[in-house]
Amino acid sequence: MTQDILTRLLEHNHWANLQVLDACEMLSDEQLDFQPQSAVRGTIRDTLQHLVTSQEDYACMATAFDHPPERIHTLSFTEMREIATQSGQTLLSIAPTFAGATPPSQIILTDGYRVDPWVILVQVINHATEHREQIKSIMTTLGVAPPRIDGWRFGREVGSLIPPSV
Repeated sequence: MTQDILTRLLEHNHWANLQVLDACEMLSDEQLDFQPQSAVRGTIRDTLQHLVTSQEDYACMATAFDHPPERIHTLSFTEMREIATQSGQTLLSIAPTFAGATPPSQIILTDGYRVDPWVILVQVINHATEHREQIKSIMTTLGVAPPRIDGWRFGREVGSLIPPSV
């Protein structure tokens, strides 16, 4: 049961990231680089890049106990989608291990931190959720309808939320 829940949470996270990337790819450069005057800091472009490269970092921490090489250039949507897809699939592949009756012991990262594996997965989901909501807020400010990426929508997409018969 725990494995199924963890896998579903990571599946939703992966799906929601790709939905946001798809929606943002349709925006103009002006919209992508709009600097909001609100509690949200950063542009859509910067936030998307941060979201996908952070997920790549978390996936590397959970599997290689290290960090990927730093990316210093602005990523294209193709590059961001590749990073999001690869790191999302990596996280999904390790979910059964992390949800096992005896989860892996602490991970020691190359920078000396010791961390229980579940902490990384909580961060994966929480971090992405926060930044997806920031992006959606900026889209709303720009008058663009953000994608619906809530759990109800995902449940419908995967056939786990079925409306009553009429």
